[in-house]
Amino acid sequence: MKNLEELVIAYPTKGWRIATVGDVAQVKGGKRLPKGEKFAEIVTPFPYIRVTDFVGFCVDTSDIRYLRPETQAAIRRYTISMNDIYISIAGSIGITGMIPSELEGANLTENAAKLVVNHQLVYTRFLMYFLSSEIAQREIRGQTVKNAQPKLALARVASIKIPVPPLPEQRKIAGVLGVVQRAMEQQERLLALTAELKKALLHKLFTEGLRGEPQKQTDIGPVPESWDVVELISAVEQIDYGISAPIPKTPPENGVKIVSTADITKDGRLLYEKIRRIVAPEKTVKRLTLQTGDVLFNWRNSAELIGKSAVFQEQSEPHVFASFILRIKCGEKKSHNFFLAHLMNYFRETSVFLKLARRAVNQANYNRNEISVLKIPLPTYPEQRKIAEVIGAVDAKLRHHRQKEAKLEALFRTLLHQLMTAQLRVHDLDLPELEAFVRNGKP
Repeated sequence: MKNLEELVIAYPTKGWRIATVGDVAQVKGGKRLPKGEKFAEIVTPFPYIRVTDFVGFCVDTSDIRYLRPETQAAIRRYTISMNDIYISIAGSIGITGMIPSELEGANLTENAAKLVVNHQLVYTRFLMYFLSSEIAQREIRGQTVKNAQPKLALARVASIKIPVPPLPEQRKIAGVLGVVQRAMEQQERLLALTAELKKALLHKLFTEGLRGEPQKQTDIGPVPESWDVVELISAVEQIDYGISAPIPKTPPENGVKIVSTADITKDGRLLYEKIRRIVAPEKTVKRLTLQTGDVLFNWRNSAELIGKSAVFQEQSEPHVFASFILRIKCGEKKSHNFFLAHLMNYFRETSVFLKLARRAVNQANYNRNEISVLKIPLPTYPEQRKIAEVIGAVDAKLRHHRQKEAKLEALFRTLLHQLMTAQLRVHDLDLPELEAFVRNGKP
């Protein structure tokens, strides 16, 4: 990638110039708690912002820590205003954003700096967005001292090169990027709400069924009165272990794709695009090639991940599965594959496997023999299918929001790069078309 000077000079940038952060803002550090001091155990008027609170160009206020009055008095000069920009300078380097109004005057961690902007020279949000661009982040990485904990000195922050268009153009660029950013945040909120809906729905369906019928108490807790409770092995056709072989970092030329535990998400999705390859004997591949509808169960992992499950869907080339995954074939027996996968993920969420698993220091497992005798609630096959359809409709909403969020993120990064390097001038944008894309995911 070209540097900033090459990119900006290469385009018709009348009125643009290159400066440094130090030319347009004062760079000031935060402050750690005095030695021996601790956070307050109650909410006080003195919030303290950490790097872990930085998210999405703003601050996540859900886990804000607070200072005792005497602690804040000792570090009272190290605060941040809602008109400043924060930038992380230790550990996770280069995270930028601004604080919300309710945190005005909060104390700032020593692992971040604040930029006190000269508003006659630069529009704050324009600078904030630029510092998140790949051009700026590349320079930040180059300025970072690589110790046990990476650090970015305040003087190096001040030396970061930035483009400085005329202020009216800065405001327009920030305005366009802000529209896309807010749309991304809206998708994040919708994803979170839909995920909560799914969680509540799983609980209701697996304890009350589709009709909200009376419950009966069983060894696995309350289940709908009309449902059976059976051992898993009696409701499926077969359970298999996968291939025990290391997955090389460099993909082999003629390898077969292998689903590993890392390819299954906690909410039951398979990340097909991330699946890697191994070389395996042809007989093994033939025996363990996945078929559409196979349920994949993560039987060994860190304790909170044991039990995550997904249903394999047909792909354009053969896939096998790794040794820490069990393949469950439902066949023509009593269980519906998507119902079973949703049930397993519900069991994981409600810590069923965690309670049953044999524990190592940081590991848990629940092997084929143990899962074979796992007690599961089982309604009639038509009801299983209907429950799977209801949950599947919520999963479709989640997919929609993820896809739209991904499109918006790609749009944001493209606009960020092109607008900040004058490859695209803001007055050349078709704003109605952009707004239509933001609303609907397509122009």
